[in-house]
Amino acid sequence: MNTPLPGTRILPAAGAGDASVREALSGIATAHLSDNLGRQVGIVGLQPYHRTGKLVGTALTVRTRPGDNLFIYQAMMQVQPGHVLVIDAGGALNNAVLGEIMKRYLQRHGCAGVVVDGAIRDVGAFAQDDFPCYARGVTHRGPFKDGPGEVNVPVTIGGQVIEPGDWVVGDEDGLVSFAPGHARALIEAARAHAAKEVRIMAEIATGQRTQSWMQAAFAAKGMA
Repeated sequence: MNTPLPGTRILPAAGAGDASVREALSGIATAHLSDNLGRQVGIVGLQPYHRTGKLVGTALTVRTRPGDNLFIYQAMMQVQPGHVLVIDAGGALNNAVLGEIMKRYLQRHGCAGVVVDGAIRDVGAFAQDDFPCYARGVTHRGPFKDGPGEVNVPVTIGGQVIEPGDWVVGDEDGLVSFAPGHARALIEAARAHAAKEVRIMAEIATGQRTQSWMQAAFAAKGMA
């Protein structure tokens, strides 16, 4: 069998991920994940357009020519419950590649949310809903349907390379993604980070001017 050349490949989707990992990530802030990924890993430049709600799922990826959504349709046909549709539209804002009709289809098939490095439209429908949607911008101008594109290949979203099957987590602070093999260790580290912040909050509540967490930062730089 001939291997399809890059440019118009439509590859099968990765699985929707372990349910226990999904449940654990639902209770973890993206900031705590980011802090344990070197503070320089993660998606930047996208904004949430939904009313509220946490995004947790595994990436079903699509790379499309800017302003074109033909191959996004192909990707949508593979969506299973728990997938996040991750669209690399080159960051272009001239034409929207996703709107309310596509949102409704994705919701009907259990999609966990969408991430669009490009433009969307029908933002009123997203703003009134809890279906997670992150995008680079908005325009009333609709998409072309000509291709080319690729489905379930590595994509670049806001400076972050995302592989099919990577975990994607989003909240009010933004989006992070990481490989499934890192999930368990990252969850443990993020939980420890959250517990540390609880202790810091309790120390702040004492009203003391000198705080141990500040002193630790000073000491690390020889300023204690």
